[in-house]
Amino acid sequence: MQLPWWWELGDPCAWTGQCRGTRRMSPATTGTFLLTVYTIFSKVHSDRNVYPSAGVLFVHVLEREYFKGEFPPYPKPGEISNDPITFNTNLMGYPDRPGWLRYIQRTPYSDGVLYGSPTAENVGKPTVIEITAYNRRTFETARHNLIINIMSAEDFPLPYQAEFFIKNMNVEEMLASEVLGDFLGAVKNVWQPERLNAINITSALDRGGRVPLPINDMKEGVYVMVGADVPFSSCLREVENPQNQLRCSQEMEPVITCDKKFRTQFHIDWCKISLVDKTKQVSTYQEVIRGEGILPDGGEYKPPSDSLKSRDYYTDFLITLAVPSAVALVLFLILAYIMCCRREGVEKRNMQTPDIQLVHHSAIQKSTKELRDMSKNREIAWPLSTLPVFHPVTGEIIPPLHADSYESTNMPLMQTQQNLPHQTQIPQQQTTGKWYP
Repeated sequence: MQLPWWWELGDPCAWTGQCRGTRRMSPATTGTFLLTVYTIFSKVHSDRNVYPSAGVLFVHVLEREYFKGEFPPYPKPGEISNDPITFNTNLMGYPDRPGWLRYIQRTPYSDGVLYGSPTAENVGKPTVIEITAYNRRTFETARHNLIINIMSAEDFPLPYQAEFFIKNMNVEEMLASEVLGDFLGAVKNVWQPERLNAINITSALDRGGRVPLPINDMKEGVYVMVGADVPFSSCLREVENPQNQLRCSQEMEPVITCDKKFRTQFHIDWCKISLVDKTKQVSTYQEVIRGEGILPDGGEYKPPSDSLKSRDYYTDFLITLAVPSAVALVLFLILAYIMCCRREGVEKRNMQTPDIQLVHHSAIQKSTKELRDMSKNREIAWPLSTLPVFHPVTGEIIPPLHADSYESTNMPLMQTQQNLPHQTQIPQQQTTGKWYP
């Protein structure tokens, strides 16, 4: 008897009870036939064993309802409790999960989902995942172990793989068994393979996509990779023709005849579809030739002797300290001779300077000295330009005022210039002959 196309993973599902859900498709979408979802789904239990296959999508749901009964106060029969519960998953003995396993939980009031595609390197090695549930209301915790026993698949990997980008789905929505079954049914109806497996599911955010705006019920988008054992159908290859490639380069939707079979539930971006034919790929793997791991013999190691000879560092000290000191001393003597012994002197400078420059220089020095002496003596008369001459109302001549009889801040701007005490006499310049200061 010929086995159906979904029987490839039937053995672990049949004797472990981890597969769940059959869904009858409507004639309007994919035709009337009974579709069995072969992707492994399982409910959470304490220390439960699951048996996924390498290269096939594995989904494990962490149901909040199971953990609600483990947190005190224990609910009574018929009592409804809705405590916020979050999950933390990690590989036993490590802080994170294996690289192929992902986890998502949108809110504390939704179930968590472990999903991923096991690799062939982990076949035959039990992978123990620690699942810790946190009750955010009571701060209680509960821990269970999930033992993943990865099995080998004879047809791994499938030679023909196609990756679809679904724009109107989030990853947790696509991981639901009913939704994934509908999508695989639509793909099977278009591709018509004998074996069809869901290989992997990836959120668009993990591929560098942007978080959508919270308007118009926008979704993040999800990449779904499926594999089959027959070549791609003509409908899937329509995206490779030049007309559709041109439309994709202009950011226009390509014309795909089989898009109507997906459009009722899944909005596929056909410009991002990826078709991989592994039968035509040339392997570039080069076998690594490993050596014995032994270094060539270099003889027996001989450590230095314990009895080392003493060494005199006095000569090294003199060379290191005396030579720079001698050079610095010579430079200091040369600089001292230039600065002290090569000065021309004031007399020689005056002899080489014209008389008129000396007179000007002497006058400037005397004026500077006079100003400094005046600044030290605050009892001198005010400048003539700041003393009042006439009364501002009567116009009479104002007698001279002593500096101590009024405050400097209230002093008039002008005063009389006659008989001012402490008036500094301005020397008159001689009209005949030479005058030297």
